[in-house]
Amino acid sequence: MSEVTKLEKNISIKTVDNETMNISINDNEMLMAITGQFDQNLKNLSKLTKTNLYFRGNSITCKGDKEKLSLFSNAIKFLINKYLLTNIIEKDDIILSVKKSIKIEKPNIKYFKQLIKTPKKSVIARSEKQSEYIKALKENDITISLGPAGTGKSFLAVSVAVTLLIEKKIDRVILSRPAVEAGEKLGFLPGDMKEKVDPYLRPLYDALYELFGSDKIDKKIESGEIEIAPLAFMRGRTLKNCFAILDEAQNATETQIKMFLTRIGENSKLVVNGDPTQVDLINKANSGLTKSKNILKELKEIKVIEFDHKDVVRHPLVSKIIKAYQNKRIDD
Repeated sequence: MSEVTKLEKNISIKTVDNETMNISINDNEMLMAITGQFDQNLKNLSKLTKTNLYFRGNSITCKGDKEKLSLFSNAIKFLINKYLLTNIIEKDDIILSVKKSIKIEKPNIKYFKQLIKTPKKSVIARSEKQSEYIKALKENDITISLGPAGTGKSFLAVSVAVTLLIEKKIDRVILSRPAVEAGEKLGFLPGDMKEKVDPYLRPLYDALYELFGSDKIDKKIESGEIEIAPLAFMRGRTLKNCFAILDEAQNATETQIKMFLTRIGENSKLVVNGDPTQVDLINKANSGLTKSKNILKELKEIKVIEFDHKDVVRHPLVSKIIKAYQNKRIDD
């Protein structure tokens, strides 16, 4: 059944007058997912679309001007398509449904084509650039991504990596990161190597636990299927049948990134992620991320993805903060 047919089967939209629209959703489980616990999703949609919503039975009545009614209608269609593919509506989807509807006349479902199914949740691309990034992670041996915080660089790379591991298409996932403090001196860290490096890799652990659950991930770390490897310890290795992620690569030198990339072996994928605006090296000119991107971007086997503030999928304020700092640098 096509996406359009599924949508028509599950939703009925009727315009009552110029300021009133009635939307009926035929699937009760879908209706509950869209309305949310204590109708919280509808309350958020009402606030974001600046409409008045009334919910009764399987029907939602929306009141507002023509433009706001269209915005709400497209947002609902977007959420239904999301539910049809993943069987879940999450808090972030509410914001995303309105964000996409503002930019397009009809709900755009092409982002759903790059779907990652994990044990705890299904992950979809939340922007055109994210869709391109997921495609690159699946199809290219080496992917380099640059962009601000909150664009999903690490989260999506971890999603694809561990999914391939669970599907037994690779034997190991390797998580690596330069051990550089973010502007603070943390001092001597006690413990074994894993315990010393763990604080630097916390964002990757957070993604692993969110997608796959702590018990499953801890077992795979214990068995060696998921490996924590400081960047400095990658030298001399050949990475076979694995998916290796170098995170926070803006804090690696050009030589270090070259070393990491040349570790690639048979049936392996390498990902280099970083934000060129957040270099924590004492000499920021030593950062090799942008330099490596410029050197390697012409190689057809390597895909370079560049995100910007429009691709931020965290709190909407994050995008505004990033844009404000960008404007400040231009003014300076």
